[in-house]
Amino acid sequence: MLEEHAKVVQFVSLAGQVTGRKKLQKMVYIAKKMRFPFQEKYQFHIYGPYSEELTLRVEELCNMGFLTEEKEDKGSYVQYRYAVTAEGTSFSTMLGKQHDKLPEVINMMNDRSARFLELVSTLLYFDELTKEEQIEKVHVVKGKLNFTEDELTDAFEFIAQLATVSIQ
Repeated sequence: MLEEHAKVVQFVSLAGQVTGRKKLQKMVYIAKKMRFPFQEKYQFHIYGPYSEELTLRVEELCNMGFLTEEKEDKGSYVQYRYAVTAEGTSFSTMLGKQHDKLPEVINMMNDRSARFLELVSTLLYFDELTKEEQIEKVHVVKGKLNFTEDELTDAFEFIAQLATVSIQ
């Protein structure tokens, strides 16, 4: 059980920090879809794939002092920023070395916005559909976000890039 906690700490550590609860959810989901060994169960939610398990795990890690959660008031909403503490760094060493390609995948994702990762994770959630059906599904379940053709093209290209560095 604690191994899964250590994986989350290691993930945040490799990212340096992750800004946003939604972004962390999407990053772990995408890494899981790229066959990295994350065990959290996901279901489709208002912001795309969501894991209650991951939410609880992050809360526990903050309570144990392995992660910090900083809240920043943005006026109309609160932004959360996650980072690893010194204790968290020691804790995550129980895993040993991460997969060689995981840091690259994390950096690729962390450079993107939460909105973009929401689109990517939604497309991946419906990856059993054809590309056209995925696009149609995005327009249905994410209609209010008005994703453009360029954003969809960028998302599919990003998924293809991730696939080249994922676990085969």
